[in-house]
Amino acid sequence: MNWSRPLIPDAWAPAITALEPEALVRQGFRGLIVDLDNTLTGWNKDFAAPAVEGWLRRARAQGLGVCILSNNGAARVRAFADPAGLPSVAHAGKPRRAGYRRALALLGTSADETAVIGDQLWTDVLGARRMNMYAVLVQPVAPREFFGTRSLRWLERAWVARLKRRGLGLPFGA
Repeated sequence: MNWSRPLIPDAWAPAITALEPEALVRQGFRGLIVDLDNTLTGWNKDFAAPAVEGWLRRARAQGLGVCILSNNGAARVRAFADPAGLPSVAHAGKPRRAGYRRALALLGTSADETAVIGDQLWTDVLGARRMNMYAVLVQPVAPREFFGTRSLRWLERAWVARLKRRGLGLPFGA
């Protein structure tokens, strides 16, 4: 892992729908590991907004494999993933590597041809970095979050402020 950049994403987007699947393919990606809560849908929601459903269809039409990687329990993750027809890894333990390895196996891709998309620096971006994977940070889709996530947001805000002072700031607040 590049320890000088463990919490600096490679790219930022206001939402997953702002990412162009065609551009991801042009960058050489064949797979996407995507967080669930506040990346694909609001916290504890079992359905995607129509724009996200459309984005997922476009991504798959471009040949991108998409796997959900979540620290949530299996029932919660399956309630979203199964109707969407997506493989998933629950109880991922992000930022630990094991969940990312399982997601890569489900996708049949290697780390260098897979991007990670999520809304948290301390789980999604750090986990991607630990696997030497491309990390995309998106803004959370809703303000409502799990208590544990809310408690980490203050660390993210402090880190983002530090990045901004160094000229590496995010285009939005964490």
